Amino acid sequence: MNAAIIGISTGLLTILTFSILKHIDKAVIYALILSGIGFLYVGFTWTDTPTFIITAVQALFFVALAYYGVKKSFYYLIAGYFLHGIWDLGYDLYLQSSLLPPHYDLFCFTVDFLIGFYLLFIKYRAGRKVNNPGASDSVL
Repeated sequence: MNAAIIGISTGLLTILTFSILKHIDKAVIYALILSGIGFLYVGFTWTDTPTFIITAVQALFFVALAYYGVKKSFYYLIAGYFLHGIWDLGYDLYLQSSLLPPHYDLFCFTVDFLIGFYLLFIKYRAGRKVNNPGASDSVL
């Protein structure tokens, strides 16, 4: 349970920090975060070659989602956070969970889903503004 509380706190702190910084391209920031969290697994698993290869592939997959989230559609970025949260929970079922810090799955899942829901909310809010005259086209 502590892992979930720490994850929620981390997610909220991340959202708050980048909400305060108005002049930063937030889509790029959240894409960079998504790219980075995929590579955390690579750092944890480098001692086991088969697991290392799988985690390297997933990291590249999330880099691609982050890239397309910035270049093509914001929905790729949103999907990336939700898919990474699912990856966090599923990791224990198939790979060597002993390579990860204790309770990392729950911590990372809560961060990912909190940010994913936040990005979904701001995309929804931006969509509603587009229907109003004089609204900005920017999502973030």
